[in-house]
Amino acid sequence: MSAKPDQPYLLRKHKTEEWIGRGYTTICVMFLIVIIISIVYFVASKGITTFTKDGVSVSEFLFGTRWSPDDNHFGAFPFIYGSFLTSLLAAAIASPLSICAALFMTEIVPTWGKKLLQPVIELLAGIPSVVYGFIGLSILVPVLRDTFPGQGIGVAAGAIVLSIMILPTITSIATDALSSLPRNLKEASYGLGSTRWQTIKGVVLPTVMPSILTGVVLGMARAFGEALAVQMVIGNAPHVPSSLFESASTLTSVITLNMSNTVMGTAQNNALWSMALILLLMTFVFIFVVRLLERRHRL
Repeated sequence: MSAKPDQPYLLRKHKTEEWIGRGYTTICVMFLIVIIISIVYFVASKGITTFTKDGVSVSEFLFGTRWSPDDNHFGAFPFIYGSFLTSLLAAAIASPLSICAALFMTEIVPTWGKKLLQPVIELLAGIPSVVYGFIGLSILVPVLRDTFPGQGIGVAAGAIVLSIMILPTITSIATDALSSLPRNLKEASYGLGSTRWQTIKGVVLPTVMPSILTGVVLGMARAFGEALAVQMVIGNAPHVPSSLFESASTLTSVITLNMSNTVMGTAQNNALWSMALILLLMTFVFIFVVRLLERRHRL
């Protein structure tokens, strides 16, 4: 007969394994915190140099419309405006499509709708941004040029390309929210004589709206930080557009186009780091909004 395992030995072994796992997890978390703090400190220290060393005022940088590094004019308002405009338009285009796709998969035809749309959503999420930009430049821009005034390159092209890029994000979150909705809520609505559309409008959408808004905000965050696809179709003109079909520019496109052509420590390079700081702060704002929406959803 084999001897029974030593119980104190097994207990010590389990405690040792638990201690090792807890220590490894703590080290990984601390390493992640150090990386985040280092990134924030580096970008912030570089970004504020424009205002502390180069003599550019915060109001001139945020609200100035003239971008001329050779003349020491660093007005970033056209780029900030372009980033917000394209992101908001992309969210306005993508949100209804994403919500309808999620409703189609979960409420209308849940048996085969998800099998039809889920691979398409996953395919859209896996396509590189340069492919979106190239397709937009080759197909979308000529269509806009032939249909509307202008050259086709501009805010509208950038917003449409971004809307397609953020479709998977909003659709996936909306689908998860609709799938996790308690079934008794819909059954109670049907029991009162409501139709499917009345149930969707009066029960389903109001209940999951915080989660859907979370998906919209996350989609806007991705659109706000996208660089390559927008850079290829927006025109990269340093002025405030007066029409959706005029060329414009965004913070990310300006940074990617000019960062490699500037010398570290110069005023123009510091101004680009200030734009990166704005992008970082906007990321924090988006995260804060998402947390508020999640808190409201829990309540």
